[in-house]
Amino acid sequence: MANDSGPPPIAAFTTAERGLIRRLRTPALVQHYLNTLPYNTEPPPERAKLRSFRGIVQHHTAHCLEAALAAAVILEQHGYPPLLLSFESIDDLDHVIYIYRRRGRWGSIGRSRDPGLHGRKPVFRSARDLASSYVEPYVDFTGRVTGYATLDLRSLGDYDWRLSEQNVWKVERVLLDHPHEPLPSSDVRIDRLRARYRRFRAEHPGKKPVYYRGRERWTELPNEFV
Repeated sequence: MANDSGPPPIAAFTTAERGLIRRLRTPALVQHYLNTLPYNTEPPPERAKLRSFRGIVQHHTAHCLEAALAAAVILEQHGYPPLLLSFESIDDLDHVIYIYRRRGRWGSIGRSRDPGLHGRKPVFRSARDLASSYVEPYVDFTGRVTGYATLDLRSLGDYDWRLSEQNVWKVERVLLDHPHEPLPSSDVRIDRLRARYRRFRAEHPGKKPVYYRGRERWTELPNEFV
């Protein structure tokens, strides 16, 4: 692992950041906070952004990787290692979540424009089992998970992914270059799921489905999906 100085002292954070860190002491509370933030759709004419936790607090918006970084910074202050899980998809619309272990079981925190790609309760025996729970809800008009990878952000060494005032594109580059483990799925299963998704969207314009198996293992959803 590259040299990493570890979590910043609490004094390194602004008053607003310290307030959030002290209030958001558990993964469930962090997920709830991220659910309240508008999703960062980076509408034109704005350019793409990848803000650190500091930028997210300042701008009050986050896309999936920004949300994962925010969760990593907040929960690192409460003793959780800064771990991410990245998904690869056949349509190149990848997704990133924050992952953690509690009492030997894996859970996650996520933010997405799709309800099924948010967090999971800490009930999974392995990171692979956790990743597998995203295969079905990843299927939409074009998406299909092909692989996953886990990354400890401390491997970035002294790169400031936590509090930088600039875009932290190195995180994305490292994730894209990181070897991903295959997560195979049946063509028959995916075709069936895609057909069901298309039917639902045709019958319910403007809505996203939440009919998936295992939903009892999901964490709280943002209000727009309830």
